[in-house]
Amino acid sequence: MNDATLYLVKLGEISLKGLNRDFFEKRLKNNIKAKLKGYRTQISKQKGRIFFEISNDCPQTTIDMAFSTTFGVVGYSKCLRCAKDIEEIKKTAALIIQDEPFSKGTGTFKSVTKRADKGFALNSYQIDCMLGEVVHETYPLMTVDVKHPNYTIFCEIRDKAYLYTSPKSGPGGLPVTTAGKGMLLLSGGIDSPVAGYRMAQRGLKMDCIYFHAYPYTSDEALEKVKTLAGIIAVYLQGTRLHVVPFTEPQLWIKQHSQIDETTLMFRAAMMKVANAISVKQEGTCIVTGEALSQVASQTLESMSFTDSMSEQLVLRPLVGMDKQEIMNLAVKIGTYETSILPYEDCCVIFSPKHPLVHPDKQTETEHYYHMEIEGLLEEAIAHTEVFDFGSDGTLRI
Repeated sequence: MNDATLYLVKLGEISLKGLNRDFFEKRLKNNIKAKLKGYRTQISKQKGRIFFEISNDCPQTTIDMAFSTTFGVVGYSKCLRCAKDIEEIKKTAALIIQDEPFSKGTGTFKSVTKRADKGFALNSYQIDCMLGEVVHETYPLMTVDVKHPNYTIFCEIRDKAYLYTSPKSGPGGLPVTTAGKGMLLLSGGIDSPVAGYRMAQRGLKMDCIYFHAYPYTSDEALEKVKTLAGIIAVYLQGTRLHVVPFTEPQLWIKQHSQIDETTLMFRAAMMKVANAISVKQEGTCIVTGEALSQVASQTLESMSFTDSMSEQLVLRPLVGMDKQEIMNLAVKIGTYETSILPYEDCCVIFSPKHPLVHPDKQTETEHYYHMEIEGLLEEAIAHTEVFDFGSDGTLRI
């Protein structure tokens, strides 16, 4: 493609896969292509690398979004390709350093060459020295610093020579959908979007579920959750948000359970609903943002009880994380500022002042079924509203 720019994409954990590596690489290519939909791309691969030629009409912001939010990508960079001839390599190096950051013309630099083709006449050190000469000839004020350089020029000797500078980081992990599908309980708080991110990083595809108790929870609270779903959708390769009308089940629980048990009963009913909808969506697990002992409903006894309400495996990727660690990751993925908006979810509004902390599993199970709430839950499931978000995070109408 003459009217295209070449990008080198570095793989990490995928490169360690054995006979099924092609499966992971194919999924990664498809996930990136989905985010570049509408723009021409040509793709080729070599060990540890995938090369994308992307048409020049594709905005740089779209390209950066596609690579920086797709799990499986460790790093990426624009690059130039030339024949495996040292004079051609030097000419190409002279071209690539005309752009930023080398174009500043000052500072320190180094050259890093990797030879996948060990049969190339020159070794890595010799190539590095020649590339250093090219930089010095172009920018006499620049000096070499092999330990802490301001800039680095990279050269990879493969089927051809590939040169690039300033690689950007990707999120690593494994491509979404390679680990199956689950259902994320998305509350609107700080934790649950981070939990979704962490599981997507391990290749899990997820729908999201939110329990809306209008008018006790406001329309603003729902819009907040939809915003969060849109933000994490780019990491999840798109997602569907299932909004469950939960007012009647919550009022029923409040009227038919002991006050210190209400939070547990809310969580149990939500787990029942999440399990049912996940099964319908052909999911195989439930994902929550719970961290051990963070609140009363997240003690070992409480989690054991609520887990028993799901036929599917319950995953808690944040279970051993400190709250500050979770907040830091929320900032990194762009959900924190939305999560702290002052619109509370239904669990917070209906929570008792002194909830049961160490429940007896058998006792609570008996109390739950004694409420006879299943009919209300089925009604809530039947009236669930679904919002579909694309892999670019936009709400599909």
